[in-house]
Amino acid sequence: MINRRTGLKAVAAAGMLRLVPGVAAAQGSRATSSLDPYADMQWGRGFEGQRKADLGDGTFLNPVFAGDHPDPSIIRDGDDYYLTFSSFDAYPGIVIWHSRDLVNWRPVTAALTVPIGSVWAPELVKHDGRYFVYIPARTPDKKSIYVIHADRIEGPWSEPIDLDLPDHIDPGHAVGEDGTRYIFLSGGDRVKLTPDGLAKAGPVEHVYDPWHYPEDWVVETFAPEGPKITRAGDYYYMTLAVGGTAGPPTGHMVIMARARTIDGPWENDPNNPVIKTMSAGEKWWSRGHATPFEGPDGRWWMIYHGYENGYWTLGRQALLQPFEWGEDGWAKPIGGDLSKPLKKPVDLGELPTGMPLSDDFSTDRFGIQWSFYDPGPNEKARVRRAGKVMHVRGKGRTPSDCSPITCICGDHAYRMEVDVEVDPDAEGGLLLYYNRRLYAGLGLNAKGLMMHRYGLQRQTGKPPAIARKMRVAIENDRNIVTMYTSADGGKSWEKFDVQMEVSGYNHNTAYDFLSLRPGLYAAGRGEVRFANFTYRTLP
Repeated sequence: MINRRTGLKAVAAAGMLRLVPGVAAAQGSRATSSLDPYADMQWGRGFEGQRKADLGDGTFLNPVFAGDHPDPSIIRDGDDYYLTFSSFDAYPGIVIWHSRDLVNWRPVTAALTVPIGSVWAPELVKHDGRYFVYIPARTPDKKSIYVIHADRIEGPWSEPIDLDLPDHIDPGHAVGEDGTRYIFLSGGDRVKLTPDGLAKAGPVEHVYDPWHYPEDWVVETFAPEGPKITRAGDYYYMTLAVGGTAGPPTGHMVIMARARTIDGPWENDPNNPVIKTMSAGEKWWSRGHATPFEGPDGRWWMIYHGYENGYWTLGRQALLQPFEWGEDGWAKPIGGDLSKPLKKPVDLGELPTGMPLSDDFSTDRFGIQWSFYDPGPNEKARVRRAGKVMHVRGKGRTPSDCSPITCICGDHAYRMEVDVEVDPDAEGGLLLYYNRRLYAGLGLNAKGLMMHRYGLQRQTGKPPAIARKMRVAIENDRNIVTMYTSADGGKSWEKFDVQMEVSGYNHNTAYDFLSLRPGLYAAGRGEVRFANFTYRTLP
C-alpha cells in the first residue's frame, strides 16, 4: 500500500528480506541467495558476457546502459538517436552514443578533451543543423557552464566556451515561439542565449517555483535540477528532478509542469511526482533526471537514471520507460519499478551494443573506453603504445594523486587481469577506483607488492618469483574482492591473503557522484608498462 503522505510503501518486516550483495549463502560459495527478490532476473549478454538490455525476443530489461551513466541527455536526429551523460572527473569525457532502437547503443566519440573541471549534467542539442553540448563544470576555484559545438556529431568538436554562469547547474535547452533560444537552469531559473547559442544574451531570471513534496517524505534534499523542456501538443512541458540524487533510496523523483508559452505561467502536474522510488525494496532506487521524447514507434518514452538495489558501487545507471499522454494532457508512465521486461520501441533484430573492455593496447581507446581521473592539461603525453604495450610515465606517489586510467563497467561480478612491469623507481598496478579518497587494489614496486584498501596503502612482502613484472587479477564478485598474482603470465596463480568487501565505495560514503571502476595506475618517477588487459563476467 502506498502512503501518499510520506511517499513510502508499507512493507511487512518479515516479508521483504533483501540480500545485501556480497554476502554469500554459504562459506566458499558465490554470492547468491533465494532471499534476493531479484535473483532470477536474466539480462542479455554482450561482449565478454557484459549485461545488455536486449533480450533477443522483442523485449528489453533495464538498464539500457549498465554501469555509471548518469544524467542522460538525448536528441532525435532523423532515424538516429544520440545521447551523452555526465562524465565528472573523467577525461576525455562527454562520450556520445548512437542508437536506432533506443535499446542497443554504440559509442561515437568523446566530445570534450580539454579539462574544465568536474563535468555535471550536460545538455546535448541539435539546432539549425549544428550540434551543441552545454556543460556545467567546476573546479575548486571556478564554477560555470560551458558550451562546445560541432557541424557533425562525430566532430571535430570546438574548444569549450565559458558562458559565465557560476551559480547554476543542469542546463536544459529550449526554443521559444519566436525562435529565441534559452537554457533553463536549476532552481527554476533560465537565461536567454544569443542566436548562435554561444553566449548568454541577458541576465538569469526566475521563471518557475518547483513543486515541493510534503516535508515528512524521506528524501536527501530539495535540489530542483535537471530541467528539460519538451514541446508536445499545445504545451511546453518542463520535466525536473527533486529530492536529491543519492541519499535515501526514496529521495530522487521526477516532477512535471506545463505552460502554453515558453514564458509561462507554469502549471504543476496534479499527479506529481510522476516517477518515484516508493520503497527500498524496489529494484531501482533514486529514479530521476528524466527527459521525455518520442520514440521510433511513435510512442513516448522517458530516459533517466537510478541506482540499482544493493549496487551503489555501479553508479547511476540509465533506465528507459514508456509513458502515455492522458486525456488531461499529463504524462502517465508505464512499467512500474522496471524490474520486468518491456516491449522494445522497435525491433531491428540483433544489434551490437556497448563495447569490449578487454584491450591489447594496439590502438588508442582513450575517450571511448579509457579516461584519466582528474587529469592535468597534458596528461596524454604520459602515455605511448608500442608493440601492444601501453607505457605510462609515473606521476605522484599513490593512486590518490597519479590520475589513474579507468573505464566503466556495469556487471555484478567480473574478473579483470593485466600484465604489469615497473621501473625501479616506479609503482603500478590494477585497481578498483572510486576517487582519490577511496580505492582498492594491488600494485608492484621495487620492494614488492603494495596493497590498497580504503584509499590507504600497505607495503607487503615480495613473492619469491616476482621481481619487477607480474600478471595481476582482481575479481569483484558482488562487492567481494579477491586478488591474485602470477609470475608466469597467468599460467598459475597465487591468491593474495586479504579479501575485501567494497559495497561502501560509493557516493553516500565519499561523495563525488561516481562509480567503482577498473583502473590502472602508474606512480613514482619511472615508467610502468601494461599489456593484455582482459575483462570477463563471472557467473
